[in-house]
Amino acid sequence: MNFLLKPLRVIYVIYAAATFLGIMFLILPPIFLASLLGKEKGGNIIFYFLRFWAHTWFPLVGMWVTRKYECERDNDPCIYVVNHRSYLDAAIAVKVMRLPFRPLGKVEMSKIPFFGFIYRNSVVPVDRSNAAARARSVREMMTALKAGISILVFPEGTTNESEQPLRPFHNGAFRMAIELQIPIKPVLYLDAGQRLPHKAMQISPGKCRVVFLPPIPVKGMTMDDINTLKQKVFDVMDTELRKYRKYPTLQPIG
Repeated sequence: MNFLLKPLRVIYVIYAAATFLGIMFLILPPIFLASLLGKEKGGNIIFYFLRFWAHTWFPLVGMWVTRKYECERDNDPCIYVVNHRSYLDAAIAVKVMRLPFRPLGKVEMSKIPFFGFIYRNSVVPVDRSNAAARARSVREMMTALKAGISILVFPEGTTNESEQPLRPFHNGAFRMAIELQIPIKPVLYLDAGQRLPHKAMQISPGKCRVVFLPPIPVKGMTMDDINTLKQKVFDVMDTELRKYRKYPTLQPIG
């Protein structure tokens, strides 16, 4: 049976890549024109084209993205904090997040031909190896938040390849939330790691569930509360992720 499935998987991967690239080239000209309007206005327009891309591509490759809200929906700007398991995560965000928003992304992705142009004009790029570049990224995100544009952050900083629900969080999202007094909205991606595992790079059709958790307020918090806020968000997301999937139990140290 496997000898039949293997060529089918190869055909599916080629088909998924071809449709992905085909839609990308289709929207590239209008995205180029929108980029001339500047980071804020042009960036907002670009996301409508990216949403068209996502709404078209996912059904074409047999991936069904569903949303579950465990909170009331609103349009207020916020900082989305999302777990990170797959290269699909950014595409899922374009499909399900309320507009306008900007994700924080790795600067290395901007070097990919053609895709890099779209990437540079739709994310806040960050170079974690450069302190000055990190500071510029934070300023850009804070400017967006003040303009009413939400920010999406993968607080783990990189793709989680461990057997645990989450990797340790970085401080950036929580520092911004406290400084601007903007709530944190935790979001869970439940199946992206199965659809496109980071290590195996074997894409497969199926469900992609997204769960929006209740917002975590930061009103009255100060910079002394960063670690408290970070731990609270981590614990909420970790607990909820464990409800959907079994993970190995961590053994106590000592």
